[in-house]
Amino acid sequence: MIVVVKIGTSSLTDEMGNLEVAQIESLVQQIAELKKDGKKVVLVTSAAIAAGKPALNIAEQPSDYLSLQALATIGQSRLLSIYEKELNSYGLVGGQVLVTLEDFSNRKHYLRIRAVLEKLLELGVVPIVNENDAITDEEIRFGDNDRLAAMVAHLVRADKLILLTDTEGVYTADPRLEKDAELIREIDEINKELEKGAGGTQSDSARGGMASKLAAARIASWSGISCIIASSFLENVLAKAVSGESVGTTFKPKDQQLSSKKLWIGFAAPVCGVATVDDGAKKAVVEGGKSLLPVGVVSVEGEFESGDALEVKDLAGEIIAKGLTNCSSAEFEKATDEFIHRDDLVILV
Repeated sequence: MIVVVKIGTSSLTDEMGNLEVAQIESLVQQIAELKKDGKKVVLVTSAAIAAGKPALNIAEQPSDYLSLQALATIGQSRLLSIYEKELNSYGLVGGQVLVTLEDFSNRKHYLRIRAVLEKLLELGVVPIVNENDAITDEEIRFGDNDRLAAMVAHLVRADKLILLTDTEGVYTADPRLEKDAELIREIDEINKELEKGAGGTQSDSARGGMASKLAAARIASWSGISCIIASSFLENVLAKAVSGESVGTTFKPKDQQLSSKKLWIGFAAPVCGVATVDDGAKKAVVEGGKSLLPVGVVSVEGEFESGDALEVKDLAGEIIAKGLTNCSSAEFEKATDEFIHRDDLVILV
């Protein structure tokens, strides 16, 4: 069994945003237990910025992106050294893997990351994955490690994705605002009502929040992977989640899975433009599984080339699909063949 574990900044820091080493110690102990039981584990961790603040005697987290990048470069090695020390105490070896969204956007890089992760797991190493904040562009980045963890889970063909956070799981409403909000134990389908009730992050030093975890759960579901969102503070949470015990919120995997190519198109390929379609085209694409033809496209936005990824929206402005176009924006008005072939089209509703 392959398990991908993601832990966020809010679970690794105190109220002041300072790194809590005791939390890392607890996490590594649980990972060691999984490894002892024969499980392969990939860890996706946040908190590089938090780990970098003490080195410069910074109390409050800066708001400008370059300062955050600088702190990440300082903190990443410090964070890894803590993980390495704890893993070594159990006779385990960790291997750092830093990635960017562009790595997942480039098909060649995407497959290379997969090969590296698979080799590390084959060697018994615990891959420790994080976004490479030091070199990512502010406009081209994951922005949170939840989606990154889901993409990694797909890459290594994981059996379970466990997203550890500072709340018990997904609630019927934001529990910070609604006292009557109830924990949802199992979710078959992520719908708009569920997304509407998802709150943002509770920590100034964290990114993402429950909305990003729902997005990650959707990726996992379409990859055929069971996803669990649970509290990092629950005793032996990893063992309980892996054994199938009811902890937090569990998302069922879909019976019909997306191929690696379509998952890449849907969630990793950078968006270069938008195509708005009429109701007839929407029905043909969503319900009929057809290719998107130029005649059904009301308008296009952005400058794009053939092979670029476009979001497909309906007349109400809702994103219904994403796909790779067969022509450039300059060629669109003269296009007569399929605008986006169904093999390169991912339905998102």
